[in-house]
Amino acid sequence: MINVEIWASGGGTNADAVAQYFNKHASVRIAHLGCNRKAAGAFHVAQRHNIPSTYWSKESWNTDEILSQLKSREIDFIILAGFLKLVPAEVTRAYAGRIVNIHPSLLPNYGGKDMYGERVHKAVLAAQDDQTGITIHEVNEQFDKGKLIAQYATPLSPIQETLESIKSKIQHLEHTNFAPTIESWIRSKVR
Repeated sequence: MINVEIWASGGGTNADAVAQYFNKHASVRIAHLGCNRKAAGAFHVAQRHNIPSTYWSKESWNTDEILSQLKSREIDFIILAGFLKLVPAEVTRAYAGRIVNIHPSLLPNYGGKDMYGERVHKAVLAAQDDQTGITIHEVNEQFDKGKLIAQYATPLSPIQETLESIKSKIQHLEHTNFAPTIESWIRSKVR
């Protein structure tokens, strides 16, 4: 069995979609969820899916502790699903090519530090772009700079779009495409 850990910071909608997809999967198991915000909705997602979870305080968010926990849980892959902290360099090196992230834009557009969630959607809206989308990529030592795995786009009507309409389109792309792309990516790594 391939053990996967989800890291999330927010409401957990992507974590929920991924957990649902891999529920009763023949070879991939969501073994754990880690979160850096005590009140995050992602913890409710973990409870609903009977996934053990951990809260990382500022004090416990250190490389030695993270790597020790990952090793003790025998984690093979890490999925960042709305995780807003930079993964420590030692962790990205230890899990090189085995950490995946989802970003709510067509990178390299609207990527980098402090570009997440509604901030990205507001930038797309302000630029009156005629399309937006999501990027699924491997994680390295820089925000949103890892190897591209897949991108999925959706058209926009710049004059008619609102923050809510863009958010809805992006969530649809995320919930439809993230988990199947993760599955294909993991398969490509374990052959």
